[in-house]
Amino acid sequence: MALQRHRSSWSDDDLEEFRELARTFCQKELTPNQERWIENKQVDRELWTKAGEVGLLALSVPEEYGGGGGTFAHETVLLEEQARSGDGAWGVAVHSGIVAHYLLAYAAEERKREWLPKLASGEYVGAIAMTEPGTGSDLQSIRTRAVRDGDSYVVNGAKTFITNGAQADLVVVAVKTDPDAGAQGVSLLVVETDTPGFRRGRVLDKVGLKGQDTAELFFDDVRVPAANLLGEQEGLGFVQLMQQLPQERLLIAVTAVAGMEAAIDQTIAYTKDRTAFGRPIFTFQNTKFTLAQAATEAAVARAFLDQCVERHLRGELDVQGAAMVKLWTTDRVNKVIDDCLQLFGGYGYMTEYPIARAWADVRIARIFGGTNEIMKEIISRTL
Repeated sequence: MALQRHRSSWSDDDLEEFRELARTFCQKELTPNQERWIENKQVDRELWTKAGEVGLLALSVPEEYGGGGGTFAHETVLLEEQARSGDGAWGVAVHSGIVAHYLLAYAAEERKREWLPKLASGEYVGAIAMTEPGTGSDLQSIRTRAVRDGDSYVVNGAKTFITNGAQADLVVVAVKTDPDAGAQGVSLLVVETDTPGFRRGRVLDKVGLKGQDTAELFFDDVRVPAANLLGEQEGLGFVQLMQQLPQERLLIAVTAVAGMEAAIDQTIAYTKDRTAFGRPIFTFQNTKFTLAQAATEAAVARAFLDQCVERHLRGELDVQGAAMVKLWTTDRVNKVIDDCLQLFGGYGYMTEYPIARAWADVRIARIFGGTNEIMKEIISRTL
């Protein structure tokens, strides 16, 4: 038995057919490779091209740019199936759900036609570089500098905690084009990683998501064409980030809810199979009550998430709503998976069990995409 689920309100027959494709790919290409990717601190590079070949990259990018021509609902289905497969390594949410949409929204037409088909095929892997060694959620305080020099910008600085950083071919970089202008001095530049002066640092050793390449990036007099500026002029970066962050936070909520549901399914199966004192662990009142609470938490989170996905598909999800769903679902998934792990007893603490990896993986959800404390600050401004 598993957690009872109903088709989400935003889904339809075509999306459910697509879900079968996504599920098959994730079970075949993601689930069996977890241990090797954890050891290597990154997925296989050919995973990206395999995904491109079957049409799983840039799902919500129009077909004229090589994408799937779908909607955010297609991205949601893929991320749900990725979470249910037990994978926390593949940075497809950043690649397709974030980077591709910065390019789609703000890049010059010529650049869109150059870059987006490469992201859709897997020839290019995308990353976005905002966080710096001394700057987390405070994006106005970044120090990476881009100075205009003729038809180029010269970029100097450092970024850290960059998902897909070790494999990225293209990076959207938040830079300061006017260091004295605060938020109005922030711009976004696209850096192709074969550009002289770009170099990668360490692939960082994290508490969780150990198969995901989270890296340091350095820019030493990197000369970037001025045409790689996102937007029609300098100084639009902060506004662009604020416009795109709601989708990023919704993506985090999608994986949180799917991860919660997957953990409950695993725990129900384990407690019905595992015995103690001559009977299944599931039959103990504490187990049943814990799972009843977890199932209720998941159902509430799912209902809120589905509402937010519907709003986003209509173009109505605002900053407050995105902050709320990110705050709520990531808090809940951490609590639910912790409770589920407890029901596994000592085995829950063994990394060979998916529940242990999930417990470590979800801890970052309350931090990235803006910490949950920042989410509360954002919500409070609208009260």
